[in-house]
Amino acid sequence: MIFQQVHHKHTKSEIILNRTYQEMAEHYGTAIIPTRVRMPKDKATVEGTVGIISTFILAAIRNDKFFSLSELNEVIKKRLHDYNQKPFQRKEGSRASIFADERQFLLPLPKNIYELSDWRVATVNRGYHVLVDDNYYSVPFEFIKKKVDIRLTRTTVEILYDNNRIASHIRILGKIGGYSTVENHMPHAHQQYIQWNGDKYRARALEIGENTSAVVCSILSSQRVEQQGYKSCHTLLKLGETYSTEELESACERALTYTSTPTLKIVQTIIKSGMTHSTQVQEPKVPSEPSKYSFTRGADYYGKEGNE
Repeated sequence: MIFQQVHHKHTKSEIILNRTYQEMAEHYGTAIIPTRVRMPKDKATVEGTVGIISTFILAAIRNDKFFSLSELNEVIKKRLHDYNQKPFQRKEGSRASIFADERQFLLPLPKNIYELSDWRVATVNRGYHVLVDDNYYSVPFEFIKKKVDIRLTRTTVEILYDNNRIASHIRILGKIGGYSTVENHMPHAHQQYIQWNGDKYRARALEIGENTSAVVCSILSSQRVEQQGYKSCHTLLKLGETYSTEELESACERALTYTSTPTLKIVQTIIKSGMTHSTQVQEPKVPSEPSKYSFTRGADYYGKEGNE
């Protein structure tokens, strides 16, 4: 199913952060407390620092030319270091010295760098997959028709239900219509089906008989991609369990007398209609002698001309 974007808004009584922002805060062990509306003094220090950084760093290098991102970052890093070492005008110390005093009370940075993510909501389709950016990712089949949350990063796709992760995939990039399917997500019957391939279908058909083998080979060779015929071959061989392998072989033999490229539908019609059963040839009925009470005109009567 097509995903939908997730939007969050604050209410008068509750602060609701979007999931990406909240995830970043949890990664760094930080609490997000928004400033009050129309209260600029709540963030005066932040706003003032942004302005100073823009002037001290960006304005100073606005006319310089850089030929790589790393070269630009080195210059910004040096300017930022100089700014932090610069003494305060109205009090002792510098920003670097204050940070050295406060550092012992700060939490250590996480070992892993925070990776920006995108959150979406989707409904699991009947084929136990969700559609994300034109590609399909499987979830356990028990969640068919359920709404799930999808967390996208540059390399991974995580699928959650009630805040519990139920599936994780490597993100498919540079492809449209691709599938990432985990075998354990499939129903048991589908797991058996996916383990088969063309060679297994041919070998199993040959065990039943030459005619069944010929039909299976015909189905597989009639497809542009062999895998497209797997479902038909699987259904065909199942007929041997529903009826019997002898009836299946007989139905395939009869189908080959009709066409050199028989299909699953032809074999199904033959075996379901009972045309595989041997029929006894009935002797033509001999006309019985006419009753003495019947009025019968013989051939001589109709052969005479001018009969009145």
